[in-house]
Amino acid sequence: MNKINEQIKRLRKNSGLTQVEFSKRSGVGLRFLRELEQGKTTVRLDKVNQVLEFLGHHLEIGKDDRRMITKGVTAHEDKIPEGSAIFKEIPEK
Repeated sequence: MNKINEQIKRLRKNSGLTQVEFSKRSGVGLRFLRELEQGKTTVRLDKVNQVLEFLGHHLEIGKDDRRMITKGVTAHEDKIPEGSAIFKEIPEK
């Protein structure tokens, strides 16, 4: 199962950026990015969305949906509680 921190790390690496480079370009702190990628469970949602938006994605909170979606890859998470997250690519304008 893919967790959001693993997906963010994969997307960052696929973009060819180190954590330091990504931190500078996205505007989030290096410490925050490291903690996020390591799976820290208490992170600020606005900063998570800032990271995701830089990667061309966003996070939606849904009451009943229990999936995280990114670029066609769906990861089902059995233990996501009500108010779960959906991870989606931002459509091109």
